[in-house]
Amino acid sequence: MPKFSIDQLKQAIESQHGGKATPAQSVPVRETFEGKSVWEGVVHVFDLAGHPKATQAYAWSSPIKGSTKRRFFPVLKMGAIMSPADAVRAAIVAEHREK
Repeated sequence: MPKFSIDQLKQAIESQHGGKATPAQSVPVRETFEGKSVWEGVVHVFDLAGHPKATQAYAWSSPIKGSTKRRFFPVLKMGAIMSPADAVRAAIVAEHREK
């Protein structure tokens, strides 16, 4: 499985949301649904300067099934998304709506 770097996460945040992202911390997250693990990994927290509404963003990467590529998830800390776990939940819900 290809590796990814913090710089790639930083670039994903800045290109999708704007502002300047600075790594702040890494948080392990395990999301379950009906007792089963649906996602487990590390979410990276970034301080965000220059964005009109958000001061932090969350980002992580997951492999794409059936591919050697990865998908990057840059999510702003705002509204109902106030933690790394909230960001993962929102991404899971959004992904299910896409299908």
